[in-house]
Amino acid sequence: MLGNRALAEETAQDVFVRIWKALPGYRGEASLSTWIYSIARNTCLTAIKSKASRAAESLEIPGVRRAAERSHSNPPQPDHTPDLMRLIADLPDHYRQVVLLFYMQDKSYDEVALMLDLPLGTVKTYLHRARLQLTEAATMMERGG
Repeated sequence: MLGNRALAEETAQDVFVRIWKALPGYRGEASLSTWIYSIARNTCLTAIKSKASRAAESLEIPGVRRAAERSHSNPPQPDHTPDLMRLIADLPDHYRQVVLLFYMQDKSYDEVALMLDLPLGTVKTYLHRARLQLTEAATMMERGG
């Protein structure tokens, strides 16, 4: 979900601390795994937001913006084989979360809806749109574009 191992490790520690602190307030209305997942998801979303704000600030450091622009102007040559995990990482956050839960963690539509606190129809729509974006991106990558 975070796309960065170091950030994921740091966030995992934060998740465990938050679970420990919130445990007395667990009411049992949802399964324990769903409750823990909600805490983990919210902690990850907070980490993503703070990472985005730090990234925006870091581009203002002299030289960083020029280096970023150079890396985009000289992209590596594609090997014409789609990198599925990179394509998934490039999806908007809400699509990526649904795809990872449904396909990578084998959750049902209902479980994904419950875990992300979304209506069932929204989950199905996000999956459909994510598949379309992934197909389009993979096709472009195979063509070398």
